[in-house]
Amino acid sequence: QVQLVESGGGLVQAGGSLRLSCAASGSDFDINAMGWYRQAPGKQRELVASITSGGVTTYADSVKGRFTISSANAKNTVYLQMNSLKPEDTAVYYCNADIVFSASMRVDDYWGQGTQVTVSS
Repeated sequence: QVQLVESGGGLVQAGGSLRLSCAASGSDFDINAMGWYRQAPGKQRELVASITSGGVTTYADSVKGRFTISSANAKNTVYLQMNSLKPEDTAVYYCNADIVFSASMRVDDYWGQGTQVTVSS
């Protein structure tokens, strides 16, 4: 079993910054990729950014140049640095991890509980 624990959400004024963290805990697994998704009220969940174990990153067009995803592989942790925040960035942000279990080679998808990010205008 794997658990993802997120932290770092909160309330910030437009133009401000926040840093989200997500740590994966458990045993006997490796991480193929981790990412951040967000879901605003009345909207579908969307990918914000992702990073593979090899360091390849992907960003939604709406956050390119403002958000940076990074990881500390040895700590099974992923970060999302969010700068120049806009009111439209307001959403619940969810951490996601694509996990492979060492013994069985089974691949599974895990989600964090979500953290609220609110950007005031």
